[in-house]
Amino acid sequence: MNLISSYYTIDMSQDTFIHHEPFTLESGEVLPEFELSFTTMGQLNPAKDNVIWVIHALTGDAKVSDWWNGLIGEDRFYDPSKHFIVCANLLGSSYGSTSPLSVNPISGDFYYYDFPHITPRDMANSLDLLKQHLEIETIDTIIGGSLGGQVGLEWAYLLQDRVKHSIIIASNAKATPWIRGFNETQRMAIASDCTWGERQPEAGKDGLKAARAIAMLSYRHPRDFELKQDDQEEKLDNYRISSYLQYQGQKLAKRFNAYSYWTLSKAMDAHDLGRKRGGLVKALQEIPSKVLTIGVDTDMLFLKEESQLIAKHVPKGTYREISSHLGHDAFLIEYEQLSYILSSFYLEDTI
Repeated sequence: MNLISSYYTIDMSQDTFIHHEPFTLESGEVLPEFELSFTTMGQLNPAKDNVIWVIHALTGDAKVSDWWNGLIGEDRFYDPSKHFIVCANLLGSSYGSTSPLSVNPISGDFYYYDFPHITPRDMANSLDLLKQHLEIETIDTIIGGSLGGQVGLEWAYLLQDRVKHSIIIASNAKATPWIRGFNETQRMAIASDCTWGERQPEAGKDGLKAARAIAMLSYRHPRDFELKQDDQEEKLDNYRISSYLQYQGQKLAKRFNAYSYWTLSKAMDAHDLGRKRGGLVKALQEIPSKVLTIGVDTDMLFLKEESQLIAKHVPKGTYREISSHLGHDAFLIEYEQLSYILSSFYLEDTI
């Protein structure tokens, strides 16, 4: 049976892939089974060479045309009338894939704090199983930003010649102490919540709000806050930035949970493409696909030099840069610049 035929739609279709066999993780721990929620848009063409696989960031989901709607959708750069677009909710996330709020089939209880430690390499391996399930042999483009870029780079290494283009945006080849430090402060905020430790879905919710506020300071640049959150009137309290960060924390807590945030931030910390592969440079040199790395000039979380390092050491590497006052979040917002950079990158195929 051709599984792909059931996804021949222009509109976004959402489904769930269930892997019923034990899945061994990089840590040596084993998931008895797992599920991945995923979406597809468009059709696989007769040559089966139009697959665009998008990988979301930390708190993203599989509904890529919602959160990247300036890049993906009808009449956008990646148009489902031309491309077969796939996006899966990452392992450990809370939008339909196996996560700490899933039931452990062995114990019959929710995982909660017993959910195993996962890495971007584990996530890439789980995506590869979904790819096989969809009977996709080759991928034209893997594209992802931030955590999605880390997973994308791992998958590019795993796929070798089975992927043509790998686009890694605002990301890196190995987590830095800077990123790990930011993530640790956020987990400290979660752990300080008096409900953290309780085995119930809402545990750590207030801590998650604080964690998100900390994260927002790394996602944007000080210049962006000056432009949008500076108080024009003279005040002694109740500043705009305070309200903004409170709002962002509350907004995330309504749609996400502290368990998945903890799990995914830990995964980001564990990223190291060179682990057990002879080191970072050697691993990068063994990626055969055309690699485009995109940095943001004001990114204070994933520094642009980290994107430049990837492009320098892969055999077919290109580096381009987004200029923006938005900081790390620019990769989710600066669609015009992204589209221009991507157009130039693909144009090289015809030269």
